[in-house]
Amino acid sequence: MAEGAYEAALKYSKQRKQFGKAISDFQAIQWKLADMATEIEAAKLLTFRAASMKDAGMKTTLESSMAKLYASEVAVRCANEGVQIHGGYGFIKDYPAEKFYRDVKLCTIGEGTSEIQRLVIARQLLKD
Repeated sequence: MAEGAYEAALKYSKQRKQFGKAISDFQAIQWKLADMATEIEAAKLLTFRAASMKDAGMKTTLESSMAKLYASEVAVRCANEGVQIHGGYGFIKDYPAEKFYRDVKLCTIGEGTSEIQRLVIARQLLKD
C-alpha cells in the first residue's frame, strides 16, 4: 500500500499543474516524495532482513515485529502524504489516493496492532 500510494502521488504530482508548472517542481512536494521513497526502501530492507533470517532457519521474532511495525506505519504515512499531495482530489473515489487512505489503517491494526508489535519488540530487547 505504501508503494501504491507513493506511485499514485508521484504520477499525480507530475501531471497536476499549479502556477504554470507541475507541482512536482515545488520543493515541498519533492520533499514529501523523497521521504516516502526513503521510508519505503527502509521498510523493504527490514522485511527482506527478517525474511532472509527466516529462510536461514533463524528465530525472527524481533526482526519480524520490527518489519511489521515499521512497514505498516510507513504505509499509513505514505497514504496520508499521498492525500496531501492530491489535495482535495485525495478524497474523491476517482483517484487511487482515496482508496489507499481508506484501506491502509488495517495495516496497523490487523495481524497484531502497532502497540502489540512494540510490546513484542520491547520484550525481545529486554529479555535476559
